[in-house]
Amino acid sequence: MRGDGDGWVFDGGARYWGLHGAAGLLLRAPVEDGGRAVLLQHRALWSHQGGTWALPGGARDSHETAVDTAVREAGEEAGIVPAALTVRGEVVTHTAAGGWTYTTVIAEVPEPLSTVANVESTELRWVGEDTVDSLPLHPAFARAWPTLREHLRSL
Repeated sequence: MRGDGDGWVFDGGARYWGLHGAAGLLLRAPVEDGGRAVLLQHRALWSHQGGTWALPGGARDSHETAVDTAVREAGEEAGIVPAALTVRGEVVTHTAAGGWTYTTVIAEVPEPLSTVANVESTELRWVGEDTVDSLPLHPAFARAWPTLREHLRSL
C-alpha cells in the first residue's frame, strides 16, 4: 500500500526514504535465559542498504505520528499486531541538515512474538541485545544502536 510519504528526500548529497521522515520499531521481549531480545529485520537485497540488519520501519505519512508509522510498518513488514505491544518511548536517532528525521519507537511485548516477513525482508529474527552489533547492521542503525541500548537500559 502506497502512502503519501513514500519517496526519496535529497538532503546535502544524501538521500533518505520518506517525504515526511521515517520511523522504525525497536521491539523487545524477555527470553528464557533471563535476558532480552529485540526483533530485527534482514533487509531484502533489492532494498536500500539491502543485506543488512535493521528495524522494521519506513516512510512516515503526512497524517501519522512516529508511533503510528513504526507500528504500521511493523505490522506490514513483520506481522506484528499493534494490540500486542506496549510503547515505552521514542528517540529521534537521525536528523539530516534539511530537517528530515528518523525516529525509533521503543516498545515491549511479554514474550517473543511469531512474525511473518513480507517481501522487504529475507528474515526476521529475535536477537539478544548483547549480540545485535555482531550482525552486519544497516549503517544508520549501527550508529544509533549505542544510544538505543542506553535507552533500553533505562526502562
